[in-house]
Amino acid sequence: MLSDNRNPATFDHYLNWVEGNGRTMLLPTLLEAQHTFGYISENIAARIGAVLNVPLADISGVIEFYSMLYAKPTAKKIIRICTSPSCSARGGHDLHKKILGELNPAEDGGTSDGQYYIEEVACLGLCDQAPSVLVNEQPVSHATFQRVINKPNHFQTQVYAQEPVITRRFGKVRPTNIDDYIALDGFVGLKNALDIESDYICDFMSSSGLLGRGGAAFITRKKWESASSVRTEPKYIVCNADESEPGTFKDRVLLENDPFAILEGMIIAGFAVGAQRGFIYIRGEYPNAQHIFNEVIDTARVRGYLGKNILDSGFSFEIELRSGAGAYICGEETALFESIEGKRGYPRLKPPYPTTHGLFGKPTVINNVETFANVSLMLRIGVDSYCQYGSERSSGPWLFCLSGNITKPGLYEITQPITLKMLIEMAGGVAGDAGIQAVLLGGAAGKFVHPSQMDLRLTQEDTRAVGLALGSGAVIVLNKDVDLKQILSDLGHFFDHESCGKCYPCQLGTHLQAQILDRIRRRETMPGDLERLNDIGATMTGASICGLGQTAASAVLSAINLWPELFT
Repeated sequence: MLSDNRNPATFDHYLNWVEGNGRTMLLPTLLEAQHTFGYISENIAARIGAVLNVPLADISGVIEFYSMLYAKPTAKKIIRICTSPSCSARGGHDLHKKILGELNPAEDGGTSDGQYYIEEVACLGLCDQAPSVLVNEQPVSHATFQRVINKPNHFQTQVYAQEPVITRRFGKVRPTNIDDYIALDGFVGLKNALDIESDYICDFMSSSGLLGRGGAAFITRKKWESASSVRTEPKYIVCNADESEPGTFKDRVLLENDPFAILEGMIIAGFAVGAQRGFIYIRGEYPNAQHIFNEVIDTARVRGYLGKNILDSGFSFEIELRSGAGAYICGEETALFESIEGKRGYPRLKPPYPTTHGLFGKPTVINNVETFANVSLMLRIGVDSYCQYGSERSSGPWLFCLSGNITKPGLYEITQPITLKMLIEMAGGVAGDAGIQAVLLGGAAGKFVHPSQMDLRLTQEDTRAVGLALGSGAVIVLNKDVDLKQILSDLGHFFDHESCGKCYPCQLGTHLQAQILDRIRRRETMPGDLERLNDIGATMTGASICGLGQTAASAVLSAINLWPELFT
């Protein structure tokens, strides 16, 4: 069954092209096979293994690991319905039930006529468009049954700003037009960087106080200095665009509206640390962002901003795009490396750290999309101007994703610190007449904020002082009509599904947590469930090997602290 009318002969040409490239091309080749045939048969998998010299058992394991890959036929239309907290609060579960009732699929998700294959998924990165659906990787915003079955609708994420700095080019440039980008100060940051000795760029990073925007808020300078000081070659720059945190969609919006800014930041990073090759890993649910960035790479190469001897500087740098295939764990940096290397996305034990032993075992700097956008901004306007934005310990502009029961969901750029209450007011306030019940700050891996805490200032230092975190910038607003027990159950299912299973505390803990939260949702609580949740949460937090397990209970534990009555 062909999924998009590609000719199978095209796949043969693709196999000839990747032959000799080895295992690192496994995931791209599997995705190409699925796009061509609709699924990856054992015969096709064996052919891929022969070309890339990968055992069939390993290929089967990779296919099984990624939720967007299929080893058996599905249907002409694959319908993925989001039931993450943002979509759940906006009727995602009701939509799922409606579609199941109308299409009547079998237990495996497929309909008897082979037309539809239906899946419930955790997050699609379309949180501002809730409830959202993907139909054959094409987004359906504010989805209804008729929109899902008929032609998907077009949408535009709304962007708001105290002052447009990171978002200043949005709507003023054609995203893939390099001349539009150059006309609005594009590549000024790169040219400034090339005029400075690479060793001094890390000093600029230090003076700027730039923190990573991927969730952990790690000091950017430390990564760059560590990789720069290592003499091992080659070195790599990796942009983590596997944005899979429920409630977060800022990377998608940046990639679709100002992609050259991210590319420019990656080139600057390569020059600073002595790397000559970069990868950008974009989640599989973002086909439009992938298409745009691939075009941007090609254009930049033709115009001399990528490739050999960039702008006659003597510095050479290349970027390659890789697609994810549906695995939240690949947002963890070392799991992302494993995925690029053609393996299941299992996180690695640390140390050693990526700056000395990263992608392909070589020194690697990995930052997320928003961080690279800040790099190109800071090198363009200078450190002093950059530090006028944000706060002393949270410098620069910050992007927040508002979704859930909010009047104006969208992307918000904050250039001067404001409180959570002020941000919600900026977004038109809580949708509906029920009033605010809670805010989930930082996405599924974040924590709940009580209505009495709305005066919290949204900076790293202020949130940390009260045991919270900005995380990836997700702000999911829940009004009093939302069933918090359902939201907690959604979170439990999310982490149970997304746990990679490598470490036992997370593998077992997320499963048990989901079971208990399901009982609580059904109002069938058993004696001792509250204590079990606390014990499971403490064990996962303290004993899991990566951030997924370490934060899988964060929201649940915060809810226990704020609303213990929910768990009885």
